[in-house]
Order: sequence, then C-alpha cells, then structure tokens
Amino acid sequence: MKAAPIPLVLFAALLSACAAPRGEYPSLLPRPIEKISLAEPSRPVPVATPDAGLDRRIATLTGSVDSATSAFDAAVSRARPLVRAAAGTAQGSERWLGAQVALAELDVARTAIDTPLADLERLAIDRAAAGSPPYPALDTALAKATEAAKAQRATIATLGASLR
Repeated sequence: MKAAPIPLVLFAALLSACAAPRGEYPSLLPRPIEKISLAEPSRPVPVATPDAGLDRRIATLTGSVDSATSAFDAAVSRARPLVRAAAGTAQGSERWLGAQVALAELDVARTAIDTPLADLERLAIDRAAAGSPPYPALDTALAKATEAAKAQRATIATLGASLR
C-alpha cells in the first residue's frame, strides 16, 4: 500500500492551489474612468461679427486684384498675337525675340497681383493666429485672388509652351 500516499499528496497540492488568502479584491465591474466617453465634444460654430474696417480693407485689396487682373488681360491681348506669330520660328529670330519680350512683360504684369494677394493672406493668417472665427468676405476675396493668380500663371505657361 505504498502507492496510496502519492495520489493523496497530489490531491492536497491541487486543493491548496485553489485556496486564496482572505482580503478585499477590486471589483471586475467597469471603473468610473472607463465609463468616460472619448468622443470629440460638440462645440458651437463661432460666427464672425461684422467689422467695417476689415470690410474696407478687403474692398480695397479686391479692387487692387481686379485692376491687376485687368492690366494682365490687356497685356495678354497684346502678347498673344506676337506669340502666335512666333510659333514655329527659329529661336533668336526677330519674331521669337518679340514674343519673348511680350512674355517677359506678361510676367511683370502678373506680379501686380502678388501684393494684394499677399495682403489678403496676411489678413487671414493674422485672424487665424488671433483665434478669430473665419470671415466669409475675407475667405471669398482670398479664394478669388488665388484663382486669378493661378490663371495668370497658367496663361503665361501656355503661351510660353507654344514657343518651344
């Protein structure tokens, strides 16, 4: 009967593994911190209050953009026939040189829009840095000036490409 103590010792060892010391254990229920929502809170959209000074500044800069656009369009109407006439001619010919001068004048005319565009961008940057809400008139004027500048660059690139 010597084989019987081993199962009894094994049974006692297994039974002692199930025993735990007495004490207070934390609950397995969710803790208060786990009940907090991490969703972005909804905030009211700030509305810009009308600013007469800013409106006047925007109107002045928009007028500058419009006059720069008109001057550029006039320069395009002068340059386009020269570029068409020079298309297909050899580099260095009289017509080609005349077209290059016309393209250079177009590039100079294009720079007139850069100053009011930069001023509009500065106004938008300053408002954003101050934490002010977006100003719709400023955003519209800035978008219009940006599109006009892009269109002018595209016009110059198209005319220049026709000379190559």
